[in-house]
Parts: sequence; structure tokens; C-alpha cells
Amino acid sequence: MQPGAEIDGFTIGECVHRGGMATLWSVTHPGIDVPLLMKVPRISEGEDPAAIVSFEMEQMILPRLSGPHVPACFGTGDFERQAYVVMERIPGQTLYKRLGELPMPYEEARGIAGKIAAALAGLHRQNVIHHDIKPSSIMFREGGEAVLIDFGLAHHNHLPDLLQEEFRLPYGTAPYMAPERLLGVRDDPRSDLFSLGVLLYFFTTGVRPFGETESLRGMRRRLWRDPYPPRKLRADYPPWLQEIVLRCLEIQPSARYPTAAQLAFDLTHPEQVKLTARGLRIKRDPIGTVWRRRFNLGAVQPHAKSNVAAQLAASPIVAVALDTGDGSEALNEAIRITAGQVLSTLPSARLACVNVLKLNRLSIDRTLDEQGQNKHVDRLVALQHWARPFRLEEGRLTVHALEAIDPGAAILEFAAVNLVDHIILGARRNSMMRALLGGVSAKVASEAPCTVTVVRPSRLAQQANTGESGGTDHTKDEAAVTPREMF
Repeated sequence: MQPGAEIDGFTIGECVHRGGMATLWSVTHPGIDVPLLMKVPRISEGEDPAAIVSFEMEQMILPRLSGPHVPACFGTGDFERQAYVVMERIPGQTLYKRLGELPMPYEEARGIAGKIAAALAGLHRQNVIHHDIKPSSIMFREGGEAVLIDFGLAHHNHLPDLLQEEFRLPYGTAPYMAPERLLGVRDDPRSDLFSLGVLLYFFTTGVRPFGETESLRGMRRRLWRDPYPPRKLRADYPPWLQEIVLRCLEIQPSARYPTAAQLAFDLTHPEQVKLTARGLRIKRDPIGTVWRRRFNLGAVQPHAKSNVAAQLAASPIVAVALDTGDGSEALNEAIRITAGQVLSTLPSARLACVNVLKLNRLSIDRTLDEQGQNKHVDRLVALQHWARPFRLEEGRLTVHALEAIDPGAAILEFAAVNLVDHIILGARRNSMMRALLGGVSAKVASEAPCTVTVVRPSRLAQQANTGESGGTDHTKDEAAVTPREMF
């Protein structure tokens, strides 16, 4: 590899970085107008064999990835001639350059972690687990999106796992490695959430939760020993942030967030985080608990082979858009039936109830209603009341009152920002203006990046609700509502 040499149409430029497992070169190509990097593995005599296997994994995985959270791949070369991967060169520095600024302000660290969680959600949806989340593996685009790099230790659910097949010892960065990785588990996406929890703990306290040890013996302690709660290190540590961090660092993967999207949701809405004893803890777990874990009375449970896509599908974020005004009872009841059917089959799903307070374009909107009550608070209370029959446990329900001129656009923006998987909303029947111009439900159904269910109440329920029954006194049972349309 010399500057000026040409390989498969790529012209070699300067050497950008020499790492322990690969070398990075700037390259150009006449048909590609974006900055490029060529990654070349170190395969000379005496190099670590894992470097070759790791590079093979990256060669297989990176070309299959897409989206703003990964560098675009423009070509690969095999080992017979010259092994390489050519990828998009992301401008700027990795998050590693920020270590000298630790501990960070809580809000800044929350924003950074939220973007990383969103990037992980996008990666996991493509059946890939990164397995090396750390500051030097994270960059940011000019638009603010986090970009994950270095996929040499990654696992793809649909490809052979060469690291698992050829090596017994776990490979990764010791301070960030999840406990189950020490037991050979590489197919659980919640391992990445543990690593992100380590990063967030480190960035907000300035101390790594498990120290700097690199020995396998030292790493195994995290199978039974939890870290000091951040509030032990910093008295002003916000309880909601400790709740998030310690949930990510749970020894059992099942006790962590079920998906990166749900973690990103809490980081985006800290005021909605449900506090448990975890968020207020000052001490580590008692020694009795530690000993039970140590002697396998409560240690990490045996792992059954998991499917990344199936796990994500079982833990969606479901947004329900509701109208809390008068005359919406029948429609909201129909929506409740549909939402209940969805939630009954998804025990890890998260429900976000949304109401949009429509603002006027020209006149000044009043904060209080005719009774002098705050409109925003009233709607939050109404949403809580609507969701009460579901009896969801702490952490599975949030309520949101939005203010917007265009309700459809507000629902779409909420879904995009919060990585919503499924939107459920209602549509009324009899409106000539809505039929001609298209209503909120039509806009959401046509533009949403996720599944949308549009619900209408039965005609009988609408008549009972609006008083158009022709003088007949319908009982409650006769006015039962059922979902009528799904898109």
C-alpha cells in the first residue's frame, strides 16, 4: 500500500490512521464524489489471527447496512489479492476526543446517549448487534445523527458468526462488555444497551462503573457484582438519570430495556421516566444478594438462542392519538378496543398516548379553558384516565399533550422523533370537508414511516353518541363499538 497506487479503480492517498488491527487510507474514485476511506487489515507475520476474522466479519456486514447511522460502503476486496473495505469518510472526530471533558453536564450527556440509542435502534432493525459500543466507535454527522463505526466484532442474525465459531474467549473492550458476553452469548441486542449504560455512567460521573481492568477474572465479577450507584459518587445526580443508567447495567438482560428504541424514548422524555427504588439507590446490592449470584442461585440464566427481529417485534412502541373533546367517546372506545388487542399480544410493548391541542394560525390561543383549568394539564389527565383500563405496569405508559397548528404533522413528527413502531388513531365518518381535502388520519396513514391502524366506531355507536338514534333508547350493550378499518 503506497500513496498513488491504484486498486480496483481506487487511488490510494495518505495514511490516516494505523491501528492495532487495521490501517486506514484516504482514497478517491472517479465515479464517487464523497470523501472515502479504505480500511486494510494487518495480516503480516505475528499479527493477531482475530484481526483477520474480525475484518472478514466487517466485510460481510458493512455492505448490508444502510441509513444515516452507519457509514456507506463503496467496495470490498478479498484476501487473494488485497483485502480492503472502502467506506464513507465521516468528517470530525470520534466521541473519544471528549474524554478530557468528563464528567459532562447531565443534559448534554443525555442528548448524546439518546442519539446513540437511536442509532442502535436503527442497527438492530437490520438484524445486527454491534458488540463494541465505546467512545471511539461513535461519530456524529453534521445534522446531529450518531454514526456507529468499526463492525469487526458485530453479529448479524442471518450470517455465520465467525468469532463465535473460531474463538472461545470473548472479544471486545473490557470496560464496556456485557456480563452475558463472558458466557459466550452474542445474539442478544440488549448487550449493546449495557455498553451504552457504561458509556453514560462514565460520561456523567467521570468514572467507569467496573474500573479499567482488562483481566478476564476481573471482568467476571460483573456476573454477580453491580456498580456503585451514580448518586453515591455525585450527590446531585438526577434520580431519573440513575434510573436509566442502572436499568441499562442490570446483570440480567431481561431486566434491561427490551429495545434500544424504548431506551431512546426515556432519554428523550426524562420527565416521563417512572422512578423505582433503582433511581434512588445510594448503596450497592447487599452482600447476601451478591453471594447468591456468585454461587449460581441468582446468576445470569441459561440463554436460549434469540432472534433479533423477533425480539424487537415483541417490544414495539405503540402511539395512540386521541381526541379528548366532546363527542369523541365512541371513537375513543373503538380505539381502546384496538389498542387492547395489540397490547394483549405484546407484553413488552410501550404505549404512548398523544393528544394534539390545535393552535390557531392568526388569533392568540388561551392557556385556560372556560372553567379556568389549564388545557394542557386537563388533556394529560384525560389521557391517563383513558389508558387506566389497560393496567400497564410502571414504565410502559406515557402521556403527551402536543401543541401544533397541523395535528397530522405533529403526530408524524412525534412518531419519527420517538422511533414509534405502530400508530393507532381514529377517523370520523361524516365530514364533507374531510372527504374532499383529507383528514388527519389520511395524512398520517399516507406519510408515516411505520404501521398505521385507522379505527372507526360502528354506525350504531356513533348514533348513540350523537343522539341520532331516531328516538330509540339504545342500551350500553347495543351501542358496543368495534374497529372497522385497518390500513
